[in-house]
Amino acid sequence: MKMRLAKSLLIAAGMIPALAMASHWSYEGHSSPEHWGELSNEFKECQAGKNQSPVDISHPLEAHLAPLNVHYTQGPVSLLNNGHTLQASFDQKAQNTLTIDGVKAELQQFHFHAPSENTINGKHAAMEMHLVHKESNGDVVVVAVMFEVGAENPALATLWQKIPQNTDKSVALDAQIDMNALLPTDRTYWRFSGSLTTPPCSEGVIWLVMKHPLTLSDAQLKTFKALMHHDNNRPTQPLHGRVVVE
Repeated sequence: MKMRLAKSLLIAAGMIPALAMASHWSYEGHSSPEHWGELSNEFKECQAGKNQSPVDISHPLEAHLAPLNVHYTQGPVSLLNNGHTLQASFDQKAQNTLTIDGVKAELQQFHFHAPSENTINGKHAAMEMHLVHKESNGDVVVVAVMFEVGAENPALATLWQKIPQNTDKSVALDAQIDMNALLPTDRTYWRFSGSLTTPPCSEGVIWLVMKHPLTLSDAQLKTFKALMHHDNNRPTQPLHGRVVVE
């Protein structure tokens, strides 16, 4: 119960993927992913957990999953550079929902990692977007969308025009972004049980990784990487007997 409440509060406060900086973590040096579990008691699951994300997706088990069932009607209202990623957040009254296992989950925010965190047969995509949803009981559902370098992405172009250059800077988004344009037309996916990919690495997260990537231009990718100054992906974690289904 405490874990669910903690996850719920973190999402509501816009702190996923960046937990309040009581314990500094990063993607490089002494506070890099391999050391997260040593930085704080709150982060122990990063090291001790057996259902951690991201993972390498290979040899999935066929389970005839239903196509992704989303109802996105409103775009984000703010864009934050938190030093770990770019995070777009929504008005609390936004009605963007995902239905899974008969339960509705509300879209809280989305953010980016380059290169991708999850891999497909050992291969990274150029970038990965995480759409973070919360169910009424506090459980978390993440939809992951891969991006490969190709044609410019119009939805990202609108976001990138507003990128805050300073860390911990948030800007309002006045242009409307069609959230459905940030999902592939073919909405088949892989599913597995995992965790948050940043501290505190809380488990019990449902992961839905879209099979078909979108594109972004080389310039769009370089703009994001220049803002981060380094790769912002956690390495893949052992499955420990988990099964990826499709």
